[in-house]
Amino acid sequence: MASLLQLLCFLSTHCLLICAISTSNQTPKPYVVYMGSSSSNSDGDVQVSESAHLQLLSSIIPSEESGRISLIHHYHHAFRGFSAMLTENEASILSGRPETVSVFPDSVLQLHTTRSWDFLEEDSGMRRATPRYKHGSSDVIIGMIDTGIWPESPSFNDNGIGKIPSRWKGVCMEGPDFKKSNCNRKLIGARYYKIPLMKSNGNKTSPAKTFGSPRDSVDHGTHTASTAAGAPAANASYYGLARGTAKGGWPSARIACYKACSEEGCAGSAIMKAFDDALDDGVDIISVSVGMNSLFEADYLNDPISIGAFHAEQMGVMVVCSGGNDGPDSFTIVNTAPWIFTVAASNIDRDFQSSVLLGNGKTYRASAINFSNLTKGETYLLAFGEDVAAKYTPANEARNCYPGSLDQKKAAGKIVVCVDNDLSISRRIKKLVVEDVNAKGLIFISETETGVPFDSGIFPFAQVGSVEGLQILNYINSTRNPKATILPTVEVPRHRPAPVVAYFSSRGPAQLTENILKPDIMAPGVAILAATIPKTEPGSAPIGKKPPLFAIRSGTSMACPHVTGAASLIKSVHPGWTPSMIKSALMTTATVYNNIRKPLTNSTNNFANPHEMGVGEITPHKALNPGLVFETTTEDYLQFLCYYGYSEKNIRSLLNTNFNCPKNSIEELISNINYPSISIGKLSRHQTAKTVKRTVTNVGLSNTSYIAKLHAPAGLVVKVFPKKLAFLEGVKRLSYKVSFFGKEAPGGYNFGSLTWVDGRHSVRTVFTVNVE
Repeated sequence: MASLLQLLCFLSTHCLLICAISTSNQTPKPYVVYMGSSSSNSDGDVQVSESAHLQLLSSIIPSEESGRISLIHHYHHAFRGFSAMLTENEASILSGRPETVSVFPDSVLQLHTTRSWDFLEEDSGMRRATPRYKHGSSDVIIGMIDTGIWPESPSFNDNGIGKIPSRWKGVCMEGPDFKKSNCNRKLIGARYYKIPLMKSNGNKTSPAKTFGSPRDSVDHGTHTASTAAGAPAANASYYGLARGTAKGGWPSARIACYKACSEEGCAGSAIMKAFDDALDDGVDIISVSVGMNSLFEADYLNDPISIGAFHAEQMGVMVVCSGGNDGPDSFTIVNTAPWIFTVAASNIDRDFQSSVLLGNGKTYRASAINFSNLTKGETYLLAFGEDVAAKYTPANEARNCYPGSLDQKKAAGKIVVCVDNDLSISRRIKKLVVEDVNAKGLIFISETETGVPFDSGIFPFAQVGSVEGLQILNYINSTRNPKATILPTVEVPRHRPAPVVAYFSSRGPAQLTENILKPDIMAPGVAILAATIPKTEPGSAPIGKKPPLFAIRSGTSMACPHVTGAASLIKSVHPGWTPSMIKSALMTTATVYNNIRKPLTNSTNNFANPHEMGVGEITPHKALNPGLVFETTTEDYLQFLCYYGYSEKNIRSLLNTNFNCPKNSIEELISNINYPSISIGKLSRHQTAKTVKRTVTNVGLSNTSYIAKLHAPAGLVVKVFPKKLAFLEGVKRLSYKVSFFGKEAPGGYNFGSLTWVDGRHSVRTVFTVNVE
């Protein structure tokens, strides 16, 4: 057959494409085979399961390629399945097997890359409220699925922490640079995994190397772990910036590290194995600052994080995930399954600014993190990018500081001004381009990410807005020898307004369904100080300075562990609460006001909406006593899968259950699952009404009554029945219905809220309604 195909291709050049496709289909690549819930964890059953999976592979892999009959990862604790090297045809065959739920390529997921906790405490009065909970349990265990950990960091010391909980079953894996003694009563577990990321060598594709140690070489995992649960570390700073005590959200919590990511990214198969192990080890909360590319988001049963999180939820383990850094465009939010707590990013009340001094005496404040050695005493020639363009370079490319667009002889020793007409060239690339031609510094004119300071190391960098940028360009054009200097960064405390939705934070609605509001909530993710690995890249550290123990990073990766820390605090005080109860408590108590008591805004100074911030910014202390909570049950999640369109066979495989889907299973019914927010993806003007039902559980005092308060946009008629919920003695749960009429409402999304109040609590439910 192969020789016949070669002959046909030889006879026709058009067959070259067919040959390439055929060869590609037969090239083995890593795949994940997901087979649903695990029924038993005994050693014997595990061996039988692994043997059965190997036998399954041997039935489809040709005997001459028997070397591929091996498992990269084997899942057998919380769910069943494996990952292996398969061709596309072999994967297709396996997907048709009755025991298989889904088969999908082992995708590469992206990393979504302290004063922040003080800000949350001050903004919400947490310092005044927390003492009554100072005896919260220190037995909460957080599983961090990330790039590993740097165990020597002061954020992971175990001073004052008691014995490791007896229920803990995890291990501390060793490697060439990681010993069992690196774990302690704080860092109680560390694992690492084969990471089968693919690399190309000419015409061959092979697995990239495995990282044989839990030690972090990227700094992402160390940063996120210390943000969630780092021990207090006094006098922490990033080369003097953001100096203070760095700490996590619940410093008493234990940390277990699961290294499933490297600098190249995160293999989906390794993430699933990390979930499988973490759930068996005994973690209480799993934090994942990782996600799929928003352009290629997989459905819920082909997404490794969604699958792992589903089984975690069924085992009473909360999963918190970052929402992605692909904002500000709509439909970019990822990790959107309803059993995942999805987090957006905001700034805090601290900024980092540099100053640009012009030769005419004018000074402009600029966003930056730089450790420039320039001073007020000396200025340097200032040039617009197009004025120092390389030969034959279009002016537009030089203005944007494209790679190769600047002439070294013209630019050397000068401060170069660049613009951002082309957003495909990042700030980092522009900085490298200007640095490469031996320029003295870079002034970047852009309104994009002005609230997210760029770390340029020792290279003088300053970002100004369009108004200031125009004045600088006018100065260049009006002066024969324009000059300037860029001063090193200083910290600006008590910055206002804050919080503000970060420019980069991914936005909703979700691509897979608009009938669940995503993101869920917002937390600090801009310029966050936390632990790092003590190594520096050339040009990043001030001369004579040692590598820092703490660093400043931005991303929803940094926002995610803030919510993880807040959730661990609640879990420590209310150990019996389920993941959905903790999620509800944080969502219904979130704030929609900033530190000047005005509604939250986004990076363009417009009012933020729920597709940008979810229900608002977390206020951890209020969530300790929410009054009412929404319990989202297993049946809710199974019905969600029915409404989304999955087969009963696959849904039953998820839990080994005889569950039957409702006869009327249509997507619009997703709005009716008992979620702490309400989203209606389509409300027709001609529809009489759209009604959803919610049930709340009283976790406060008995004999309490709540009154409904509606905040609805003009034209959208919203009615709630009943308008009063009376929790008499012995009554723990009550239901109500909310109806939406859109005949007079403006087209597109309408946002509002329903708040239940009893004089002590305000239980706020956000709704988003798309009127067509």
